[in-house]
Amino acid sequence: MPSGRPARVETPAPGDPRLARLSLNQRTTANWSLREAIDGCVAAGLPSIGIWREPLAEAGLENGVAWVRDAGLRVSSLCRGGFFTAADAGARARAHADNLAAIDEAAAIGAPTLVLVPGGLPTGDRDLPAARERAADAIAALVPHARERGVTLGIEPMHPIYAADRGVVSTLAQALDIAEQHPADVVGVVVDTFHLWWEPGIVDTIARAGRRIVSYQVCDWITPLPPDALLARGMMGDGHIDFAEFTAAVAAAGYTGDVEVEIFNADVWAAAGTDTVSTLARRYVELVEPHL
Repeated sequence: MPSGRPARVETPAPGDPRLARLSLNQRTTANWSLREAIDGCVAAGLPSIGIWREPLAEAGLENGVAWVRDAGLRVSSLCRGGFFTAADAGARARAHADNLAAIDEAAAIGAPTLVLVPGGLPTGDRDLPAARERAADAIAALVPHARERGVTLGIEPMHPIYAADRGVVSTLAQALDIAEQHPADVVGVVVDTFHLWWEPGIVDTIARAGRRIVSYQVCDWITPLPPDALLARGMMGDGHIDFAEFTAAVAAAGYTGDVEVEIFNADVWAAAGTDTVSTLARRYVELVEPHL
């Protein structure tokens, strides 16, 4: 078991209607290959998967497309594009080219959303507003290709502890300020409980987001934080987040898409993938699904 919290509900069986919107984000079972993650979703009755580019590249795009199609799974999102904030023009050009490729991969695999991680501060740089401006400019440059390929760009605001190294867009309000410069069917926002549960006025800001919410990701905030803050995510119910209030706000905003469970946690990764999926399915039907 990747969690010490006692089970309060039975593991839902494949075909249970409560699983109809549950998606396994691949990073939650980081010890699984893409093939294993697809098979794990099918075995557990999960209808959807959030795919990461690195394991997709290892498998080969054509293989990934075929495997997902043959398994009958939806792809809730492709992660990740972004990392727009380099000070060097050449590095920004390379990032743009990589993001164009990511959009093409999302279209090929059937992912409606490409998740964008904005990027952090370049080494020695202390100018957060300028870095956010570069991120906004880079997203604008991707809009024509995303529109042509039918992929929505999902800006993921990240908790402020990540502002220096990976996410200079720290609040949902900041992400919306960028997204609202573009059509809602091309640029939206990712709502992740881990990154946004602390944000003042978050319920009102989720309402403002409305149809721009293109992905809802869930996991818990656990304390004490591990030495590597990237691995601070926990299984739902093991930490401090009020999933009832947060999920109800997302539902009230009109979001009807898949709900990804995305967990970065060394203990979860060390557990058997089947145990992790069983636990997350129970926690989802207990804590999240009733409020959708």
